[in-house]
Amino acid sequence: MVAMEPIPLLTPHRMGRFDLSHRVVLAPLTRCRSYGNVPQPHAAVYYSQRATRGSLLISEGTIVSDTGLGFPELPGIWTQQQVEAWKPIVDAVHRKGALFFCQIGHMGRVSTNDFQPDGQAPISSTDKQIAPDAETGMVYSKPRQLRTDEIPAIVDDFRRAARNAIKAGFDGVEIHGAHGLLLEQFMKDSSNDRTDKYGGSLENRCRFVVEVIDAIVGEVGADHVGIRLSPFVDYMDCYDSNPQVLGEYMVQQLNNYEGLLYCHMVEPRMAIVDGRRQIPHGLLPFRKAFNGTFIAAGGYEREEGNRVVSDGYADLVAYGRLFLANPDLPKRFELDAPLNKYDRSTFYTQDPIIGYTDYPFLDDDSNVE
Repeated sequence: MVAMEPIPLLTPHRMGRFDLSHRVVLAPLTRCRSYGNVPQPHAAVYYSQRATRGSLLISEGTIVSDTGLGFPELPGIWTQQQVEAWKPIVDAVHRKGALFFCQIGHMGRVSTNDFQPDGQAPISSTDKQIAPDAETGMVYSKPRQLRTDEIPAIVDDFRRAARNAIKAGFDGVEIHGAHGLLLEQFMKDSSNDRTDKYGGSLENRCRFVVEVIDAIVGEVGADHVGIRLSPFVDYMDCYDSNPQVLGEYMVQQLNNYEGLLYCHMVEPRMAIVDGRRQIPHGLLPFRKAFNGTFIAAGGYEREEGNRVVSDGYADLVAYGRLFLANPDLPKRFELDAPLNKYDRSTFYTQDPIIGYTDYPFLDDDSNVE
């Protein structure tokens, strides 16, 4: 029998110093199950379930300081206790032969006084409050605009978090520069009304994130650093009047760091055409301009993922909800097997099993070493 050619998603890729056996990436997914902001043993089960030899997993957003919290039970990486708690989780992933990157971020104004030290106001690029969420009823607190002289300390929080991630055993870090969190609050003109050197021009608005990248690269090396960006996304009242130019400028900045590992970008908002989700495919200029590995994310399924890898539109494709519900997603893609349906109601619960580690594998033995 002639062996069948692997589908494009299951072909190998060289990412800097790392050899990947396939191109299906676990996207960073908020899971809200780190009690007291300390990662728990059940996370070792969850991540190792989704690990395969030569795969790339990106952790849920992991917070860099006590001012960075905004959702319940998020993991942190600013204390020694948190670093120690991450170690067995990382070890469990490594035993499966996978790579594990820690996404580090700060929620900025996507928070309330209840999450902040001593009930203080959340910090941000601005003092403009996020509009209440009509769907969930969530009301975010009015933030406090960071003073110019406070910003270097936040940069240091990111630097320390990157160092701690490497101490915990992670293979690298992904800087969270997307989805309306603190770094994006500075970058986008809807949420940055500053008049100092961190506001106004595009260069000024991006200054803070460039300083964060610079600090992290200096701490752990460019070959251990990736970043997630979402210039087109308007999440949390965070949008830009010229997202194309913003994305192009940020890619230029990334290319200043020789060997920076990857750029992970989120597609523009999907449209429904003829009853099917249509991905706009607006990332090609950034993919062409970036010197390292390019990861695309945003509503991808098997067919579309294969197409963009085959066309050279992306090197890797990050999967969120599908990977959450299908711990053996690469195997299912290989066999073109049916997929488990995800249960949106359990995405952000604090249960250590339900909606977390209880999604079935194709066969009961597939997660046994």
